[in-house]
Amino acid sequence: MAYIDYYKILGISKNATTDDVKKAYRKLARKYHPDVNPGDKEAEKKFKEINEANEVLSNAENREKYDKYGENWKHGEEFEKARQQQRQQSSAGGFGQFGGADFGDGDDFSDFFQSMFGGGGSFRQRGSASGKFKGQDVNAELTLSLKDVAATHQQTFSINGKKVRITIPAGIADGQKIKLSGHGNPGHNGGPNGDLYITFNIAEDNKFRRDGNNLSVDVEIDLYTAVLGGELNIETLSGPIKLKVAPETQNGTKVRLRNKGLPVYKKENEFGDLYATYRVQIPTGLSDKEKELFQQLKNLTK
Repeated sequence: MAYIDYYKILGISKNATTDDVKKAYRKLARKYHPDVNPGDKEAEKKFKEINEANEVLSNAENREKYDKYGENWKHGEEFEKARQQQRQQSSAGGFGQFGGADFGDGDDFSDFFQSMFGGGGSFRQRGSASGKFKGQDVNAELTLSLKDVAATHQQTFSINGKKVRITIPAGIADGQKIKLSGHGNPGHNGGPNGDLYITFNIAEDNKFRRDGNNLSVDVEIDLYTAVLGGELNIETLSGPIKLKVAPETQNGTKVRLRNKGLPVYKKENEFGDLYATYRVQIPTGLSDKEKELFQQLKNLTK
């Protein structure tokens, strides 16, 4: 198995903090996300590598194992358990499962991984395997757009070369984590599979701002509509709607659109609200005639 430098993939140093890892991942995830690069196989491959690197380095336990065991980090726990078992058996006067080999703290453990997980190596198992080990839990992050959050949908992604298909409920929150039992790494010696923990990151939207289930948006209106009133079309996550503007609307006026926010997580037919803030646009490039009319209006108010 070739060594994969997860630090290099994320473009960070080995001394990077957890926040550094998170920032690097989010930046690269946005850049190489399939929605941003439709049909780009290289970007898709890069996106998978970024997710795999983040899965390891964002988890303190996984990162410690990766720094210690390199490409064999997933089996580090099994190595430690086997070493402890050997020490216990040696202290009791027996050689145990691994033929009397001493797992010293400074020993090279590559032979152990070869013998346990395929390939031969210098340690040979004798008799039937004893001890069932649960597979390693897997931590992953999935980046969603705000539009993704607006509707329950399915997504398929790869973890360690294995495709996983999940249904993502509408209204899921930024940073929310879900557990998929048995979708982690395979168990050993008949042990159960590990679990898959997915943390959802919601990308910032260039139009809407989120506050729980509520959304807010700035709506530009011209000066004449603000003064005289009228109608305008505004965008919501569920499509455009018509909105009536009252006469003499002031800049910064906020209106509430009930049930036009995000769905409430796992609560059918419940929605947050959308708050629209009017931003009155002052006309520019006025003709001499228009300036004259504005001057007349100004004189009328004196």
